Amino acid sequence: MDGKLVQDTQMAVEDTKKDIFNKCLKFDKVRQLMSMGLYPYFRAIESAQEPEVFIDGRRMIMVGSNNYLGLNNHPKVKEAALAALNKYGTGCAGSRFLNGTLDIHVQLEEKLARFMRKEAALIFTTGFQVNLGVISALVGREDTVILDKLDHASIIDGCRLSYGEVKKFRHNDIKDYERVLSETTTRATLTVVDGVFSMEGDIIDLPALIPVARKYNSKVMIDDAHGIGVLGKTGRGTAEYYGLEDEVHLVMGTYSKALASIGGFIAGDKDVIHYIKHMARALIFSASPTPSSVASVIAALDVIENEPERLTALLKNTQKMLHGFRAMGFKTGPTQSPIIPVIVGNDELAFKMTMMLHEKGVFVNVVVSPAVPPGSAMIRTSYMATHTEQQLDFVLDAFYQTGKILNIL
Repeated sequence: MDGKLVQDTQMAVEDTKKDIFNKCLKFDKVRQLMSMGLYPYFRAIESAQEPEVFIDGRRMIMVGSNNYLGLNNHPKVKEAALAALNKYGTGCAGSRFLNGTLDIHVQLEEKLARFMRKEAALIFTTGFQVNLGVISALVGREDTVILDKLDHASIIDGCRLSYGEVKKFRHNDIKDYERVLSETTTRATLTVVDGVFSMEGDIIDLPALIPVARKYNSKVMIDDAHGIGVLGKTGRGTAEYYGLEDEVHLVMGTYSKALASIGGFIAGDKDVIHYIKHMARALIFSASPTPSSVASVIAALDVIENEPERLTALLKNTQKMLHGFRAMGFKTGPTQSPIIPVIVGNDELAFKMTMMLHEKGVFVNVVVSPAVPPGSAMIRTSYMATHTEQQLDFVLDAFYQTGKILNIL
């Protein structure tokens, strides 16, 4: 009897070890932050993503949004969304591949192709799905995909879904990029890089990368989620910024930043887009973008083309904040975009600064390891064309006061 009891106990212990939910019960890092009053995530916003938002009924300056051109609450964008809702209803009840393609899906694809100066475009329900679908469709067992080490998570996950070989080069290091390519001469390659890197705000060195890619016949795809609407003379992104639109084979973009909606697209040569359209599982097996979101993007593109002063205002605000932070002594890294990181180093210090700024009425985002290397924790700020001088001065003053208290300056 005693032997059976011991055996039963051992089996119970083994069963406990095999319980897949054990990791959930042991996950206490976040609870520790909560208990310390330093948890900065999932804050519920009670208003539109404007330069000022409301949280718990309290007005705050928003410098943590990707609403770069301030179009999320633009009257024409909202009117278009409401008109589509009234005409088509709330959803499409199927995938693009079967019953879920509406005429406005096709209209948006044609409009995006013209806007990006490419032969064709294909829209997906989310930006994340674009990278999952495109990379896994194009990169096969005999192929190699080459990434910048700081590429977005959706690019990395798209590579995991492919059957190809994955290689990485040091961030924005074109010499290392060539080293990687030179070791991959027997396989077809796709190079995938961010246009604007979403945490640091710096821009890929496209003028240096393109000649190397051409030398080794590597096709180039840019994830321009944070570049479209932001960079270039007319807001067409990183390739336009450098004058290299004809040298980039595929451009991926999202609507959740400058284009005021949710979803994403890929633009390129018509034959390549045709192939992706029939091979991308993330497209074929996912429900279609909602009519309202599609109509919002169509309207947002019209606003971008008809109101170029928004891009001018965005650049002005970016320069003001970049100069302001650096003049106070904050480290902002190599950013060249409306994404301006304030690098503080220690993770706990970054959490403290975020919540102190929150108390002062400034909404920012905190980025800690493993999203950045240990010791490189940052406060990620981002700016809109619609921020006023007074709002930006308020933010700079709050950062100065907080930086002094925490001995960061």
